[in-house]
Amino acid sequence: MGKLRLGLIVNPIAGMGGRVALKGTDGVVEEAIRRGARPIAQDLARLFLHELAHYEESKDIEFLTGPGPLGEDVLKDFNFPFEVIRHRDIGYLEILGVRIPDTSGEDTKMLAREMAERADLIVFAGGDGTARDVFSAVGRKVPILGVPTGVKMFSGVFASSPEDAARLVVEFLRGNAELVERDVMDLDEDAFRRDEVRPRHYGKALTPYAELLLQGAKEPSKTDEAEDVEAIIEALADELEDGIYFLGAGSTVKRLKDRLDIDGTLLGVDVVEIKDGKARLLVKDATEKDLLRFVERNPRIVVTVIGGLNFLFGRGNQQFSAEVLRRVPKENIIVIATPSKVKDGFVRVYTGDREVDEKLRGYIRVRVGPWRERIVKVI
Repeated sequence: MGKLRLGLIVNPIAGMGGRVALKGTDGVVEEAIRRGARPIAQDLARLFLHELAHYEESKDIEFLTGPGPLGEDVLKDFNFPFEVIRHRDIGYLEILGVRIPDTSGEDTKMLAREMAERADLIVFAGGDGTARDVFSAVGRKVPILGVPTGVKMFSGVFASSPEDAARLVVEFLRGNAELVERDVMDLDEDAFRRDEVRPRHYGKALTPYAELLLQGAKEPSKTDEAEDVEAIIEALADELEDGIYFLGAGSTVKRLKDRLDIDGTLLGVDVVEIKDGKARLLVKDATEKDLLRFVERNPRIVVTVIGGLNFLFGRGNQQFSAEVLRRVPKENIIVIATPSKVKDGFVRVYTGDREVDEKLRGYIRVRVGPWRERIVKVI
């Protein structure tokens, strides 16, 4: 391809709500900070750039980016040539002692519109809301690619990790990545926090694709597998030993919570104690800090696979942070899923910590029937 002009937009507050159980950040930044959240998007954007800088082809990349926290600040840490589109002066807010940029989706849209006239590819660091803003501004005029820094990331335009986003850019530069149509989706975050799933499809964006580097889009559970799920839950509930359990998000695990007769969340993580065969809810909709309070009690984790995305950890359940997973043995992780969710033969994890991700990689048992397991590769 020769020279590649790459647009880079960073949503500096994306993902702040994840570890503190807010399931998103739109409109709740102050509450996220009150719960102890800190900005993470720029750090993940740096991981993308750090990986990209390792490739010889990176010398053929020049960036267009936004001012200050919208991209300029992270690019200053590297040797890439870049031009800043100064669409306005960016101010800062101080909320409960935490300094955050005063930005909005309008900044993303304005930058994306200008980049669409000059860039070969627009890379954005954010979540589904950022994907929606970029797509609304550029449509199919230019391909887009997401560096996953948000909470949900159910759209199909995201790479599997910041590092995979860099590898995908290199494959695009080499001419090895075809352009495909991928769904742009977002959920009503207020409804999501009330355990209501209200997805909306915004269209199909053009996105570079190379095998295993780009994630799929969220898929609904298959209605014809409901009986399979019930059978798995019945068998598992009868087998659970006394102890502490971190029960993850999703409709499959919610059925276990209902079977245990606890008032658990559909889309959050709950801490449960089983004693003498009886379940008691200790923490509903737990944050990362809540989970860390119980890690010394040898907890077991029960999670499912997000259909279409193939993720165990790293999408929609960031309460299971690297710090939490570092302190829970891999053999204490119980995975339940219907056969369709593991039909590809692999599942993904991404915590942002290479040591923890390596600990989880290899193979894991997935309960796919009341008395049937499947060995699935973790990548």
